[in-house]
Amino acid sequence: MEIIGDLTFAGLASHLLVGLSRAMILFIVTSGLSFVLGVLRVPNIAHGSLYMIGAFVAFSISHAIGGNTGFWVALLLSPVVVGLVALIAERSLFCHLYEREHLMLLLFTFALMLILGDLVKMFWGADYRSIMAPKYLRGSINIFDSPFPKYNLFLLVIGPIVAVLLWLFSNKTKMGKIARAAAVDREMVGAIGINVSWVFAFAFVLGCLLAGLGGALVSPTVSVTLGMDHDIIMEAFLIVTIGGLGNMWGALVGSLLFGITQSFGVLFWPQFAIVFPYLAVVIVLIWKPTGMLKSVW
Repeated sequence: MEIIGDLTFAGLASHLLVGLSRAMILFIVTSGLSFVLGVLRVPNIAHGSLYMIGAFVAFSISHAIGGNTGFWVALLLSPVVVGLVALIAERSLFCHLYEREHLMLLLFTFALMLILGDLVKMFWGADYRSIMAPKYLRGSINIFDSPFPKYNLFLLVIGPIVAVLLWLFSNKTKMGKIARAAAVDREMVGAIGINVSWVFAFAFVLGCLLAGLGGALVSPTVSVTLGMDHDIIMEAFLIVTIGGLGNMWGALVGSLLFGITQSFGVLFWPQFAIVFPYLAVVIVLIWKPTGMLKSVW
């Protein structure tokens, strides 16, 4: 069925699904950043570097093991490796800086981003890398009489699962409730005998695990290379800002807005497709400067 010129309902639906699958990657990464912002009040610019490390670790593991098994092992272990890196950074560096001004934290995490980028270059080099998805996730299937990549469909399943699990953790587990309480009044949580320092460490590691997971998930769809952290961290901070600082559901809404506008930008005006999501950000901030949903700050 033709809708506009040569566009059909199937074509529009296909671009919508591509935008949603891109939004799922953005959400997984951004939800980790938002969680750290909400609990620790740390604007972690190095979050993108941890995403990049997750992609490179996934490459190394998948190529070392090979086959379909290599991909799944990489998907499981990459976030763990990133989490260990985050734990070392948090216990040795971040835990001494939580009371500092946000500008100081921004400068510190920016420096950490540069250090991690150089370490990645030393360890993996500057070459482009690639990962193959499992055989049964390659190719495409027909949705609305239009081909749609199987791996993108996999991402559409993973995104909501991560959202539900993160919501269950935050609202239904003891540790999640303690983390939320520490975000509101860390002194009171410490006064009742809870080690707030380790609560913060756990929250930081969990947020960084999500960055590593995002890097591993995106690796079959893009080139794994130096600099991939720069784009994602800029997009992640914009999404967190328009969604509401520290609000997980705001991160989801912002990711959907960003991913869908980018996809339809490619459809309607491909030369300037990158402009569409940023234009949407400008419109949202003019309409509601504090973000679409309530900020926890």
